[in-house]
Amino acid sequence: MSRPAPRALLIDLDGVILHGDRALPGARELLQRISDRPHAFVTNNPIRTPEEISDRLAACGLPRSDPGRVVTSALATARYLDHWRPGFRYYAVGAGGLDAALREYGHADPVHADVVVVGEGAGLDYETLTIGINLVLGRCARLVATNPDTTVDDTLDGVHRILPGGGALVAPFAAATGVTPTVIGKPEPLIYEMALRLLGVPACSCLMLGDRPDTDIEGARRLGMWTALVRTGRFPPGAALQPERLVPDYDARDLGRLIAMLDRNHPTLLG
Repeated sequence: MSRPAPRALLIDLDGVILHGDRALPGARELLQRISDRPHAFVTNNPIRTPEEISDRLAACGLPRSDPGRVVTSALATARYLDHWRPGFRYYAVGAGGLDAALREYGHADPVHADVVVVGEGAGLDYETLTIGINLVLGRCARLVATNPDTTVDDTLDGVHRILPGGGALVAPFAAATGVTPTVIGKPEPLIYEMALRLLGVPACSCLMLGDRPDTDIEGARRLGMWTALVRTGRFPPGAALQPERLVPDYDARDLGRLIAMLDRNHPTLLG
């Protein structure tokens, strides 16, 4: 059975729209063309709040996004925990965007936490690791990771760095406690499902645009979404895609070539 043509987009940020502190080629055209089309940004990065991400887009010379269109792994984690236990008590390890999201639904409590949440950014050290493993082992707190990425790319002032991702930062807690963390971000379905509810479209009518086959593409394919890969992030042109579940519907060197593909095959999608 053929799928309906896509009429909405979910878009990753880092490696697709932005690379560190600069906009990627084609990003301005894409965002201008979809300004009145159903779209949302879905990012595994839990460091920034949706408002800070909107400011970041503007600082890079791109159209400022409505923060309500931004779904981060931190926000998805907070909503997941609110559904699990309304008013949950948490201990968070990671940058400020994670704590800001969790505060919307729960209460910080490093002594009686129901859950230890590990994100990305500065925050992991001997003391925080000790507090976290004692909460998990002593109080049977849940261990939750915002996302599974072992590494993330960052560029600041033209200098490229590889930073530890959520998967790497939660690993010491898992190793010390023997507990397998619950993982929220892509490729797990929750963050996609939140964004689809925001847009009010079924998965089969939405296209996921990302730069990582192992998260963006695999997770979207599981839900029956259309998928498009741009090779402007971690996965470079020419790199083979294996296994088959990682092969997208569209595979482009950059956003300019992808826009041309989508215009040819789905002329109403980008407006």
